[in-house]
Amino acid sequence: MKKVLVTGTTGFIGLHCVNQLLNKGFAVHGTLRSFDRKNEVMDALALQNTSTENLSLFETDLLDDKGWDEAIEGCEYVLHVASPFVLSQESEDFFIKPAVEGSLRILSFANKHHIKKVVLTSSFAAIGDTLEEKDSFDETDWSDPNKKNIRAYSKSKTLAEKAAWDYVTSNTPSFSLTVINPVAVTGPSLSKDMGTSNSIVRQMINGQIPATSKVHFGYVDVRDVATAHITAMLSNQTDGERIIVSEKTLWMDEVATILRNAGFDKTPSKVMPKWVMQIMSIFKKDLKFIVPIINKRRDITSTKAKDLLNWEPISAEQSIIDTAKQLQDYNLA
Repeated sequence: MKKVLVTGTTGFIGLHCVNQLLNKGFAVHGTLRSFDRKNEVMDALALQNTSTENLSLFETDLLDDKGWDEAIEGCEYVLHVASPFVLSQESEDFFIKPAVEGSLRILSFANKHHIKKVVLTSSFAAIGDTLEEKDSFDETDWSDPNKKNIRAYSKSKTLAEKAAWDYVTSNTPSFSLTVINPVAVTGPSLSKDMGTSNSIVRQMINGQIPATSKVHFGYVDVRDVATAHITAMLSNQTDGERIIVSEKTLWMDEVATILRNAGFDKTPSKVMPKWVMQIMSIFKKDLKFIVPIINKRRDITSTKAKDLLNWEPISAEQSIIDTAKQLQDYNLA
C-alpha cells in the first residue's frame, strides 16, 4: 500500500486530500500543529463514511524539525498543503516565515527520506500580483514580492514557491516537484473549518455586505483542487510544472446574482463604486488589496490543468451554491 504524507490535515484543502486518498486506497500520514485537533479530523472523516484504519496523525510545526522524521517515514509521496491564510491578518511574520521555512523544511526531509514526488500547494496569489498592467494570466506570470503594498499572503506564497523551485534547481533531490496554484477555493467543507474564500460567500448570503465591488476573481471547487493534487502526484507528465487550477473567472456581482437566483435573498444586488471602496479601505485594512483591482478584468488560463490532469472540474456556479447551502445547513448563514 502506497503511503502519502499530507501536511495541514485540518485545513480546508488538506482534509479533502486526506479523504480522497484514503478512499482511493492509499495510507496517509497527516500532520497537525496540535493533537488537540485530532478528533476534528477523525469526526469529519467518519461523517463521510471514510475508514481511518490507514490514517496516522503526527504533531509537527513548520518552524521546527521535531516530528518530521517520524511523519515522513515510509512515505513515497508528499502533498505539502499547510500554509497560513487568514483574510484579516496582514503581518508578514505571520505568513512569510512559516510559508518559506516550512516549504524548505519539507523539501529537505523529502530528500532525506528519498520521496518520489512532492506536490506543493501554492496559489494564484503567487501569479497575479504583479507590477505589470495585465488582463490575462497563465503559469509564466509571477507576482512581484517587492511590489509596493503587495499583500503579505501573496508575498509569502510567491517567496515560498520561488524557494521551492530554487531548492530543486540548486540540489539534486530524490523527488520531482509539481506546484498547484488554485484561485479562490469554494465548495463544501468536511469540517467546521469553512475555508477563507468561503467566508466571502458567507458574508454575502447573511447580509453583512451591503453591496458588491466590481472585482474579477477566479473560482475553483475544493474537491477539484484535492483531485488535482492527487492526479499530479501520480503523473510523470506534471514533473517540474506549476499548474493553475481555475474553473472560471467571475465578477463579484455575477457571484451575487448566482446566489440570489439560488434563493439566498439577503445577497446584495447593488455594486459599490470604487470611490466608496477607497474610503472604506481607510478603515478596513483587509479591503486595501481589493481597491487596485476594482473594474479590472483578470482572465486566468487553466488549459495546462485540463491538458496534464484530464481535469473536468465542477462548475464555479455549482461550487458557490454548494458552499452557500452548507453554510445554511450549519446555521452559519
